Amino acid sequence: QMELLSEDEYMDALAKLPGNENLPDSDPQKFIAKMGAEGVYELLRRIDVDALSKELRERMISETSQQRKADLLKRLQVVKWFQESKEVNRPEWMIIKVVPVIPPDLRPLVPLDGGRFATSDLNDLYRRVIIRNNRLKKLIEIKAPEVILRNEKRMLQEAVDSLFDNSKKSSAVKSESNRALKSLSDSLKGKQGRFRQNLLGKRVDYSARSVIVVGPELNMDECGLPQNMAAELYKPFIIRKLIERGIVKTVKSAKKIVDRKDPVIWDILENVMKGHPVLLNRAPTLHRLVIQAFQPRMISGKAIQLHPLACTAFNADFDGDQMAVHLPLGNAAIMEAQLLMLGSQNILNPANGAPITVPSQDMVLGLYYISKIRKGAKGEGKTFYGPEEVIIAYNGKVIDMHAEINVRLAKDKQDLSKGYEIVKTSAGRIIVNQLVPEEVPYVNETLGKKALRDIITKVIKNTGVQRTAQFLDDIKNLGYDQAFRAGISFNLGDVIIPNEKYTLIEEGYKQVGEIKNNFAMGFITNNERYNKVIDLWTSIDNKLTGIVTRQISADQQGFNPVYMMLDSGARGSTQQIKQLCGMRGLMAKPQKSGASETAIIENPITSNLKEGMSVLEYFISTHGARKGLADTALKTADAGYLTRRLVDVSHDVIVTEDDCGTLRGLIARAIRDKDTIVESLGERILGRTTVHDIFNPITGELILQAGEEICENEAALIDSLPIEQVEIRSVLTCESRKGVCAKCYGRNLATSRMVEKGEVVGVIAAQSIGEPGTQLTLRTFHVGGTAGGAVVDSTVESKYDGTLHFEELRTIERINDNGDSETVVISRMTE
Repeated sequence: QMELLSEDEYMDALAKLPGNENLPDSDPQKFIAKMGAEGVYELLRRIDVDALSKELRERMISETSQQRKADLLKRLQVVKWFQESKEVNRPEWMIIKVVPVIPPDLRPLVPLDGGRFATSDLNDLYRRVIIRNNRLKKLIEIKAPEVILRNEKRMLQEAVDSLFDNSKKSSAVKSESNRALKSLSDSLKGKQGRFRQNLLGKRVDYSARSVIVVGPELNMDECGLPQNMAAELYKPFIIRKLIERGIVKTVKSAKKIVDRKDPVIWDILENVMKGHPVLLNRAPTLHRLVIQAFQPRMISGKAIQLHPLACTAFNADFDGDQMAVHLPLGNAAIMEAQLLMLGSQNILNPANGAPITVPSQDMVLGLYYISKIRKGAKGEGKTFYGPEEVIIAYNGKVIDMHAEINVRLAKDKQDLSKGYEIVKTSAGRIIVNQLVPEEVPYVNETLGKKALRDIITKVIKNTGVQRTAQFLDDIKNLGYDQAFRAGISFNLGDVIIPNEKYTLIEEGYKQVGEIKNNFAMGFITNNERYNKVIDLWTSIDNKLTGIVTRQISADQQGFNPVYMMLDSGARGSTQQIKQLCGMRGLMAKPQKSGASETAIIENPITSNLKEGMSVLEYFISTHGARKGLADTALKTADAGYLTRRLVDVSHDVIVTEDDCGTLRGLIARAIRDKDTIVESLGERILGRTTVHDIFNPITGELILQAGEEICENEAALIDSLPIEQVEIRSVLTCESRKGVCAKCYGRNLATSRMVEKGEVVGVIAAQSIGEPGTQLTLRTFHVGGTAGGAVVDSTVESKYDGTLHFEELRTIERINDNGDSETVVISRMTE
């Protein structure tokens, strides 16, 4: 039973058994062999499910190999399903004996002009099944020879297979134009299939789409909607109001009024829009902040206005990006949009808890300019009684905005009883501090992007979301105003090329010559020569970068426009400044896909963008620039697909209970690179729950009880104490039956509070990994293909003094240029 026979073997067997075909099928002596599904059907019919289940269980007990055990387990599961559905199911019914035909509407036949028909592929596939089936029926009736029957059965099987799944490349059924026909499973599966395209990706009503422009006078939770777009979106609501107010009697006439854009509808529209937010979304939707709710404001024109601080979250800019608008309809949806999704609620990034609405570009530049101090400015060294007096003096042109002055300020803004102190500050900083909430201490520093981020974090921690949104709008207005007044512009004279550049480059070429000589003499291999040359140019590049930055920062007392843009974090990076006034440096060679190391072209571009490049250098540059473009196009798709797979595996991780009561956890330590601390222990455990009690190792007092959240104060205290590690609860050790518990997850970074039940933490985690992945691939594009990579440390510093002993060290003596003898190491490896 169940032995496979070849054609010849089957013929031999029949020849050995004369009179076999005359026996009835029920005779146990009869030799029966069948081909294809017929044989399988017969075997499945003979299976006794209960006996098979028992046999599999016995075999599993005695089986030693893990692989075979797993296979048996799989079979046992299928058998178990058959046992459970015994009343309505049998194994032999797994073989198709009848083929259902789907309704004609789903496989239409459309007449074209000229008497031809356009038809669905399914019709062709069905037709082939019918033709072959009928031919087989005829052949059986006229008792055709076995060989012809077998061939026809095989062809029928193939026809049915390709009806169900025609995606196998080798055997696919082609149409006249040599295109594989679309089978039943093809139209269901994949991104373009029925499920993902039509069921999950339905098009929606009450939506609009337009180009976005900046709306600097909007508030954090507002957006500008074009009049016509708003009238169309809120149409049913306007119609209801028109009928309620008795302006029209029927819906039909109300529709006409709205379509005519009758002046009467505008104040109704204003009324309807109040308290009815819209959702804005910019594709690609990489994480949850890419859909936010805003209170619409009606504007003229055809473009949507977006608040400048919302750009970071949407990753939007105003070079022609488009955004989609959706209107929430139900009361629950409107409430949710207002309470959870408003722009002013989404200030923190759920991926890392840092504020995402940080002023950028012009705003940063303006705030940086107003808070910068210039030596020798008008009114320097004057002393004032208080902030009000400073403002009067500044308005009266007695002092300059950048002059360093002394002001009497309260030690604690909220508690004036603590007294006052004299603070060295400037008029500009006094103006900034009028906007800072009372709860936050006096800000006395030059405001770059990083400083602003820290201040916003402090404001959120000490006040709340509403007050922070107000503060953000205030500094946005101040920033734009000051950037306009400062009139900072970029001119060629601000790009300063250091004189040391030429000597450095000359020195570099000299050393390259030496390295080449060493290679020619056979002291070093070609690989070593290449690595040395690359290292040499990288170190010269780094030196030059240092010189350029120092020189440009000293220019005009740090008021050099290019330096201000760089230092404030408004635009540009050290890399770009280096390319402008240092040298462009080493360029990357585009590598074949799959190569791990990026090859670097070993002769660097020694010109910079201000001097301009020679023909050869320009040619090498285009090489690098094109690499950037190609990378961007190829990698974005990969990153998007990674996000999809991550969401797919983690979307059922939901917070289901408050505490699973586990006693396990993970040990957290500070992350160190050699001796420097990259991320302190306090930062790593902030917002998590402890597994054990934490005691102060010096005094022995209890800092935190087991199962409590580690807040900012405790984290700072733990950092200051000699505590090396803390065991914290983790999602990986959580013992909830389904999903995870709140204690193991810890703090929700988007709200800075403990996570609530029902939060989809799995999806948030997947998006937090996928979103920067997509962003990073777009980043290559901006550096212009220059090779990154710092100089690797050529030395290892010992913490202790002593003598080193080398084993297997081979050296040679040689006379150097000055006539002294020196020892040169020639062995590669030593102990």
